[in-house]
Amino acid sequence: MRWWDIEPVLELEKDLFPEDAWSRGMFWSDLAHARGPQATRRYFVAEEESPQGGRRIIGYGGLAAAGDVADVQTIAVAREHWGTGLGAVLLTELLRAATAFECAEVMLECRVDNVRAQKLYERFGFEPIGFRRGYYQPGNVDALVMRLRDPSGSVSAREAEADVQQTDVPHIDVQGTESNG
Repeated sequence: MRWWDIEPVLELEKDLFPEDAWSRGMFWSDLAHARGPQATRRYFVAEEESPQGGRRIIGYGGLAAAGDVADVQTIAVAREHWGTGLGAVLLTELLRAATAFECAEVMLECRVDNVRAQKLYERFGFEPIGFRRGYYQPGNVDALVMRLRDPSGSVSAREAEADVQQTDVPHIDVQGTESNG
């Protein structure tokens, strides 16, 4: 993800998460920490060819690293691409980034009512470890906290990547920020 991706990402964010969408400033802040040798963030966008020409962002994901723990900050897929395997592709890229940051485990929060996402994370080996009451505001929705130990060894990540290669996912370029400059 680059700065010029923020506006189209915000459009998708507001469509998918109308009550608790990230702000422009939140994305700018995280992208500020996604470049250079001291980078602690990694963000990706998934694009496809637009019918009008050019490229269209259809998914994105972001990861923050602190010491040996990474946190999935956000992951989203356009509604018309749900069930195509794109979420697995993005999560695979985030786990690769966690491995590159030398993180021993990956944490995330997921809305308790987002069963689709929970099933994806479980396929990758994430396990529920607790709740954060009222985490998502203003809707006051609880978050399920999940953890994956050893992202580099996630068998499900490799299986999901192989599954995606056999699905109807259109040609999609997944592009991210450089973690070292």
